[in-house]
Amino acid sequence: MNYYENILHLIGRTPLVRLNRLAAGLKATVLAKMESLNPGYSVKDRIGVSMIDAAEREGALKPGGTVIEATSGNTGIGLALAAAVRGYRCIFVMTEKASVEKVRYLKALGADVVVVPATAKPGMPDHYVETARRIARETPNSFYPDQYSNPNNPEAHYRTTGPELWEQTEGRITHFVAGLGTGGTISGTGRFLKEKNPEVRIVGADPYGSVFKTYKETGHTHEATPYLVEGIGQEIIPANVHIRYVDEVINVTDRESFELSRQLGRQEGIFCGGSTGTNLAAALRVARDLDESGVVVFIVCDTGEHYLTKHHSDEWLKEKRLLEPQKMTAGLISSTKAVGERPRVLSVAPAQTVSEALAEMNKYGVTQLPVIEEGRSVGSVRENRLLGKVLGDRDLLSSPVAEVMEAAFPVVDVDTHSTKVTQLLHGNPAVLVEEFGRITGIITRHDMLDVPNSGGR
Repeated sequence: MNYYENILHLIGRTPLVRLNRLAAGLKATVLAKMESLNPGYSVKDRIGVSMIDAAEREGALKPGGTVIEATSGNTGIGLALAAAVRGYRCIFVMTEKASVEKVRYLKALGADVVVVPATAKPGMPDHYVETARRIARETPNSFYPDQYSNPNNPEAHYRTTGPELWEQTEGRITHFVAGLGTGGTISGTGRFLKEKNPEVRIVGADPYGSVFKTYKETGHTHEATPYLVEGIGQEIIPANVHIRYVDEVINVTDRESFELSRQLGRQEGIFCGGSTGTNLAAALRVARDLDESGVVVFIVCDTGEHYLTKHHSDEWLKEKRLLEPQKMTAGLISSTKAVGERPRVLSVAPAQTVSEALAEMNKYGVTQLPVIEEGRSVGSVRENRLLGKVLGDRDLLSSPVAEVMEAAFPVVDVDTHSTKVTQLLHGNPAVLVEEFGRITGIITRHDMLDVPNSGGR
């Protein structure tokens, strides 16, 4: 029979995949190291089992013990897999910046999760690292791996990731690109590759706001500023960041990270997280200056399934004002507008009375309504004009809306670009949104205030 003893034996030995469409026009070969194919779907599976193996050897983790760690999610998942196989309990501390998918994944693996504010600075009692340390001190028979300074973090990559890349590229790798977070991936892999060939360039991909680029270039750090990409970047320099193995650090914006992450799925079929987009951005910049001998390998850190409610959601990107302009459509605007308790499409029928229409507008605090009959827009009513007519003739209150309604609001398809919606709103108080012949939304001038570049391009 052909089988593995347990799930941990599936960690590592991940394949390389060549980029084609995204690397079109480049002379160099750009390869993705598919760490998302590990059993926990991330590069952190390697260090999870490595740190637990070492703790067991050293007697720091005993039967019935509890693993407690501060994590952005993926290291926690790697640890939770090993803990599930070995029979340990887990408690993980995460910031509210972490995706809900990773929190739920950890709980599904049997872990307890503590979520703390993302605004707490290093050293503060409610910072996620300090919180994890406190819980570890207060929990009997516990083990705190401390991925930021545990030498078995970079050692795992020195023993596995580096040798795999050297073998898979037949020693032809010229550039290795990875993010800097705990430092384990880039330090361990970089050390191995440099020992094999000192000419291999090790490139760190880092979000704007993180301190690593400044530290690499000046030896000093600056005050970090917020960024949205998860799992990479830091406010301080962890012990596992061995900067001597890093030749260059490239800063990448949140917008470019998320856009390239999404494009990697759409053009190459590689569904990934935002930090992979950061790595890809740096890898493509490096590859532009190389000839046919260049072989650039970047890390696919994890799967996009961990971020379905984050950058793989048009709604989330719209909220963060990071959605690429071509995606700002009528359907997205109408589906993400705040409606509170009222129906998404509030309307009246031609046969309803003027009194009912006014009551509907008063109930929901709106000043205009489309008149819809059998799913089609046939007219519109506005509160101020209805009231003006009623003041002149009170009997109109019992008249059908059809007798007093005005021209119908224009109707656009869900895929209509926001610039077209803006143009229509110059001459109309509202625009209706249609999908497959059914009215599904309404957009007013006020709704467009939250839309970036709504004035046109």
